[in-house]
Amino acid sequence: MSETGGILDLDITGVAHGGVFVARHEGRVVFVPDTIPGERVRVRLTDTGKKSFWRGETLEVLEASPHRQLHVWRQADVDIPPEQRPGGADFGHIALEHQRALKLEVLLDALHRFGGITDPVATMSGVAPVPALDGAEADGESVDGTGWRTRVSLHVDADGNVGQYAARSHRVVPLEDLPLATPAVERAALALAASEPGRIDLIQPADGRVLTLPRPVRTSDAAARRGRGARAATPRHRKAPAPEVVLESVGGRGFRVDAGGFWQVHRLAAHTLTTTVAAALGALPGDAAAVDPDAWHLDLYGGVGLFAATLGDLGGSSTRVTSVESDARATEHAGDNLAEWVGARAETGRVDRWLARLAAEASVPERERLSRGVVLLDPPRSGAGREVVDHLTSLAPATVVYVACDPVALARDIATFRAGGYEVASVDGLDLFPNSHHVEAVAVLTRA
Repeated sequence: MSETGGILDLDITGVAHGGVFVARHEGRVVFVPDTIPGERVRVRLTDTGKKSFWRGETLEVLEASPHRQLHVWRQADVDIPPEQRPGGADFGHIALEHQRALKLEVLLDALHRFGGITDPVATMSGVAPVPALDGAEADGESVDGTGWRTRVSLHVDADGNVGQYAARSHRVVPLEDLPLATPAVERAALALAASEPGRIDLIQPADGRVLTLPRPVRTSDAAARRGRGARAATPRHRKAPAPEVVLESVGGRGFRVDAGGFWQVHRLAAHTLTTTVAAALGALPGDAAAVDPDAWHLDLYGGVGLFAATLGDLGGSSTRVTSVESDARATEHAGDNLAEWVGARAETGRVDRWLARLAAEASVPERERLSRGVVLLDPPRSGAGREVVDHLTSLAPATVVYVACDPVALARDIATFRAGGYEVASVDGLDLFPNSHHVEAVAVLTRA
C-alpha cells in the first residue's frame, strides 16, 4: 500500500526533529506524528510524493508505550480524528520527563550530524523557578507542563470560527479549552466571539491583564466587485493600530516592549534564559570576571535588550555593550531599558550588514576590546547563518553565547564556528515549550 490514503501498521523506532517520529516501510522512512518510539500504530499515508520519505497520520495506537498519557489537551488526543486535532501541543501525549529525554536526543543528534561533534554533551531541564520573597513558595512550573503561555495567536475563518489551526493545515478547530495558556489567557480566549477573518493575538504582560489584539484581513475591493467570495480574494492585513507599550519584569527589572512585539511566550522563560546565560558564563574556567567591564560586548538580534542587560549585570555599571536589532521599535525600547549602563548603546540594523561594516571599519583598539568581550546572539529559527558567523570569527571575541530555538540551525552554526577556531564549552537544553516538540538551547563557545 503506497498511495496517499493507504493504511499501514508501523513500528515507531525513533524521534525526528520537527515533532514527528520515525517508522519504516519496505526500507523507506515514514514520518508520523502523535506517537512515541516503541509503539506500534495504525497510520494513514498523507504524502507519498517523495522518494526519500513519506508522511502519515496516526489513526490508532495498537501497542502503547509506557510513557503515553492522556493528552493534556483532550481535543488533540489520538482518539480524535486527525483533521480535528488542534496543533501546538504535539508532545502532549507523552509524560513530561520522557518528552525532555526525547528533546535531548534530538539536540544531541543535531550536534553530531550537523555540528560535526563526535560525542556531543548537553543537558536538558525545565524552567527555573523564580525565588519568592518573605519565605513564600517559589513561582515554578506546573506538574504537567501546562498553564505557561502568556502569548497566544488564534485564527478566525470565513465562517467566524475562532480557534487553532489543525496540525499541519489551515483548518480552524474551534476551542473547547486551551490548557497550555495561562488561566487568564484561556478565559479570554474562550470568551471571544466570532469576528472578521484573520488572527487574534492574546497577550498577558507582567501586570496580569490580558490584551486582545485583532489582526483582521480584508478582501480586495476589486474581488468584491466581481462578486468573488472571501476565499477567492487575496487577503491583505489592515494597517495595525498604534502599538501599546507594556512592561515585562525579569529579576526585578522592568522591560518596555510593544504589546505585539517579541517577548518570550513562557511566563518563566526570560528568567530561565538570563539565569542560564549568567550561570554558563560564570562556569567558564579562569579567575577573571565572566564579563570584563573594560571589553566591548555585543548583543545581536537583541530585541528590547534582555540579554544586553544580563551582560551589564555581570559586568557592572560601566559595561560597554551594544545591542543590535533590525526592528526600530524594539531598538527604541532597548535604549530605554539599558539606560542605567553608561556604556550601553542600542542600534537599529540588520545583523549581517552591521557586522560586515564593523569587520571592515573597526579600529585596532576596538578590535582589541572585542577580542576580550562576549558576543551573545539570539537569532531567528533559521539561525545566524554562515555570513554572520564568519564575520564573528574574524572579529575573534573571547566568548560567544548562542541562544537557539532550533537545534539543527544551532548545530549548523556551531560547525561554522568550529571551522573558524572556536570550541564548544557547554550546551544547556531548556524545555521552554513543554508539551510541544520545540526546545531552546544555550551554547557557549570559546576561542580555541
